[in-house]
Amino acid sequence: MTDSRPAFTLKDLHGKAHQFDGTGPSLVCFVKEDCETCNIAAPVLQALAQAYDDKVTVLVPAQSGKANADFAQRHGLTMPVLDDAGCRTSFDWGFEIVPAVYWIDESGTVAAHFEGFVRDDWKTLSDQIAQDTRQPVAQVDWDSLPAWRPGCGSKHFDPEVYDKLRAAADGDVLLARKVEVASGDDVAEFMFDQGFSDGLPLVPPTPERVMRMLAGTNRDPQDVVAVVPPNMGVGTVEKIAINAVMAGCKPEYLPVVIAAVEAVCTDEFNIHGVTATTMGAATVMVVNGPIRDKIGMNAGLGAMGAGNRANATIGRALCLVIRNIGGAKTGGVERSTLGNPMKFTMCFAENEEVSPWEPLHVERGFEPEDSVVTIFAMTGGPVHLVDQTSRRPDQIAGSLGQGLESVFLPKLHNLPVDALLVVCPEHIKTMTRDGDYSKDRLRDRIQEVTSRPLREMVQDDHSGAGISVADADKMGPEKLAQLAPKFAGKEYIHIVVAGGEAGKFSSAFHGWSTGAAGSISVSRKIDLG
Repeated sequence: MTDSRPAFTLKDLHGKAHQFDGTGPSLVCFVKEDCETCNIAAPVLQALAQAYDDKVTVLVPAQSGKANADFAQRHGLTMPVLDDAGCRTSFDWGFEIVPAVYWIDESGTVAAHFEGFVRDDWKTLSDQIAQDTRQPVAQVDWDSLPAWRPGCGSKHFDPEVYDKLRAAADGDVLLARKVEVASGDDVAEFMFDQGFSDGLPLVPPTPERVMRMLAGTNRDPQDVVAVVPPNMGVGTVEKIAINAVMAGCKPEYLPVVIAAVEAVCTDEFNIHGVTATTMGAATVMVVNGPIRDKIGMNAGLGAMGAGNRANATIGRALCLVIRNIGGAKTGGVERSTLGNPMKFTMCFAENEEVSPWEPLHVERGFEPEDSVVTIFAMTGGPVHLVDQTSRRPDQIAGSLGQGLESVFLPKLHNLPVDALLVVCPEHIKTMTRDGDYSKDRLRDRIQEVTSRPLREMVQDDHSGAGISVADADKMGPEKLAQLAPKFAGKEYIHIVVAGGEAGKFSSAFHGWSTGAAGSISVSRKIDLG
């Protein structure tokens, strides 16, 4: 198998096209103007061109655009200096360092190739060309040249350049419909006009950005992750990556977004119902495991607020997938009466390191070393639960329970509805000051302090919510005296730890309808392979 190089056609400084057809004898050297080592090599190239010009095609593809002319003039180059400012040819030839030198013999085989400047390599090259062409050896003052100089990284490895070239080379990988934007249009405004946005500006999902995003996963771009309700759009890895780009994600966030999409598109989670309800339910995402630190998620100070790219953009990417692939747009299937700011984003990591309890994902059957995303359907929150003065464990636990009275309405009890309680580190310290205070004990305490007689749930002049008067009359005094806790079972109370070390402020998210008729929280292991 012969080592050959792709053919190319490039224009010189005067606009004349020069072709390398894959045959030889040819000497091809890639350079860029601002590379010191390329400037050391340039006089040697000129000497070789003068010595072997009538027998050898000498071509110098240069990566510096308008500065190519400065490079040629500086060294008095007489061979064609060719414009490879876009680095398409450099990318195709596959080297890493400039100057990159190739000697191609008459058969089209690469007889010699090296990168950078090692004086002995260049001298050997000159001797080889002389031997192959049966010409006198070029006259070069080798002693005046340094013995060795490192080359410079080729321009085609600059991230923006490389991603664009890779996207063009692997164009068949991207199958999503491409939307052309007129040159005079503002891209950000165009995306607003097309309905792609959640109301905030988006990052344009150019092919190179999408290709860079896809590098965050080993999955094939056309793998179907899920069929996304309500419009049953096909959620391929590529389409999820497009929305992750628009949300502002980094490539390393993509596996989390993919796992989140898998979770919400299950029958259990029922994203169609979550989207369509006028109650304004939204996704709340909790991330556990090593992925938190790997991608720089925030589990501490301000975990549920602004300022962390991973938290903000991962949650937003999920919402954009539901909107753009699933078709859940406000005024269409999305029918929330008031809306919900969590429909922009709500994603945070659990602060496992300060928690005395098993983290959420371990409670749900995963291994501690697994990275897992858990999605809840919530209508409200985060609602602050403030207690700065309690000093005993049961007092703090009681305050947290009383704070949960407001789920739906304080008057509504025995609810089969999820709540997500986010306990801050200072409340944890108070709760565990006398030793272990388990999650189950906290759940029991919440149910205890929220228990109220059923008669307090009866409709009255203060509120028409609750048990109807007619039903209360049928129940009788003894039944109405029975205590009803806030939640139909303690399994509806989900507990995680997050937040900064200072401040006695925990929070709660209020659920939607929990169960087969509504939504059941779902966890998915994040594929990091």
